[in-house]
Amino acid sequence: MSYQRTYYVTRRQQSWGRNQNTTRFISRVKLGPVMHTIIVALMILVMGLVYLAQAAGSANYDYAASDFDKKISELSTKKADLEVENARLSSLESVKNSNVAKAMSAPSSVEHVQ
Repeated sequence: MSYQRTYYVTRRQQSWGRNQNTTRFISRVKLGPVMHTIIVALMILVMGLVYLAQAAGSANYDYAASDFDKKISELSTKKADLEVENARLSSLESVKNSNVAKAMSAPSSVEHVQ
């Protein structure tokens, strides 16, 4: 779109004050009411597409967060199972009956420091 300068108007001819444009431009392209309606509809369509793109992006983040929550719950369950297994293996009875404890001998003399 190019604009064409048509003519100059002095401030005395119009009621314009300081720091206002004194040159008028007239566009060569004239848009009718149908074209304005089409442009507004296209702008609304583009804004709707941008909104949908943003909404779809946040849904992807939701799926990723759901996967992380699922992994966290699985690892928490595995940790609880391992804690139970650790408690079972380190109980006093299993320590007394282990091969290492059976191979130990009793000390010959015991002295206490006072």
